[in-house]
Amino acid sequence: MAFGAPNAGSIFRPTPPDRGSFPLDHDGECKKQMESYLACIKANPMTKERIKPECRLLAKDYLNCRMERGLMRKDDWKNLGLPSDTKETSKSQD
Repeated sequence: MAFGAPNAGSIFRPTPPDRGSFPLDHDGECKKQMESYLACIKANPMTKERIKPECRLLAKDYLNCRMERGLMRKDDWKNLGLPSDTKETSKSQD
């Protein structure tokens, strides 16, 4: 008998991590989106603790990539502080 060994009948079922938990993207699946977002943040510093509208869609692309690949749990855009479509982003630029 081996202590700590999984039960032969049990099956491990991975689940996406909780919101706020960001596991590393070891395979670089979302690297392109991350680099685009970081380049935008560097070129457009935040004002009054807000991300510039130019960078919001890039943030959305990056988070969407992570959600699609199971690197974070899927959530509504409003819960992540992002617009649900491009019309809302253009309104926030006015």
